[in-house]
Amino acid sequence: MDSVKLTEYSHGAGCGCKISPALLDQILQSSQELPLFPGLLVGNSSKDDAAAFDLGNGSSVLSTTDFFMPIVDDAFTFGRIAATNAISDIYAMGGRPLMAIAIFGWPVNKVPVAVGQQVVEGGRFACAAAGIPLAGGHSIDSPEPIFGLAVTGLVENAHLKRNDTAIADCELFLTKPLGIGILSTAQKQKKLVDPAHLQVAIDAMCTLNRAGEAFSRLPGVRAMTDVTGFGLLGHLVEICEGSGISAEVRFDDVPVLPQVHHYLGLGCMPGGTTKNFNSYGHHVSSLSDVQRGILCDPQTSGGLLVAAERSCVEAFQSVARQEGLQLQSIGCTVPRRSLLVEVTGS
Repeated sequence: MDSVKLTEYSHGAGCGCKISPALLDQILQSSQELPLFPGLLVGNSSKDDAAAFDLGNGSSVLSTTDFFMPIVDDAFTFGRIAATNAISDIYAMGGRPLMAIAIFGWPVNKVPVAVGQQVVEGGRFACAAAGIPLAGGHSIDSPEPIFGLAVTGLVENAHLKRNDTAIADCELFLTKPLGIGILSTAQKQKKLVDPAHLQVAIDAMCTLNRAGEAFSRLPGVRAMTDVTGFGLLGHLVEICEGSGISAEVRFDDVPVLPQVHHYLGLGCMPGGTTKNFNSYGHHVSSLSDVQRGILCDPQTSGGLLVAAERSCVEAFQSVARQEGLQLQSIGCTVPRRSLLVEVTGS
């Protein structure tokens, strides 16, 4: 089993497999007159991380799903990353995860079933770390390995955080560094990747975004989302579009994984980066090649992007420290401009 390299059995890696934002908009269009559901507080309209349905008792049930193809070769680690990534959507809404069920596709005639068992074990490990059961699931025989979760959570309505409720004059924070897509592409392209650099990326992808539940209790946290396949700029554009504002990003303040610039210079840019930029680049100020490569890099199990009122920043950073995070602002929100996002810095 040690000789099986899972990334060789997939055409993409992690959240880089996501359909581009522009194509997804086309797919989700409907000609039907859809019924209204008053209890549905968050659905497709806001492009948010999870759906939220009001239970009528001051709380809402959260429901989400996320799955993808291998981003690392090790089966247990792949399962752990995929599960951590799926659970993140609940934290991004300010919620507490309750349980998960697995989504599992396996090329049974190509890859040993024992390797698939290790993928599921990694998923169980991540669920246990979040304090929830992996309570069931569904499996198919598929051409490529696929793993992920459907996760159910709970949130108090007063603490529900959305991606379309930011206001001008907020500071922006990112809880994990960028560059996961670049490093995973370097590995897939069989470039000489320093194991220490790759391990930092793996550690980040395996870290739960549980801080989102704590952040949600701060009224000054106006919007929150997690940064995944659309890259930092894609998810920030969604915040700005939904909230009717614009944003400024200070490129030099954006956290980046070790040696990302080196691997980007070697040409280790995922195809998803170009798809991302082509989908929303018209909403963003002119970017250098390096800025585009990093800010549009598709993240897998990325960090939380948080918009916090300036009056709340001190309290926000205090909560972040309690959660083991040292966070500095990477930009701010401003009243609506002709462009949704302006990037400054080198």
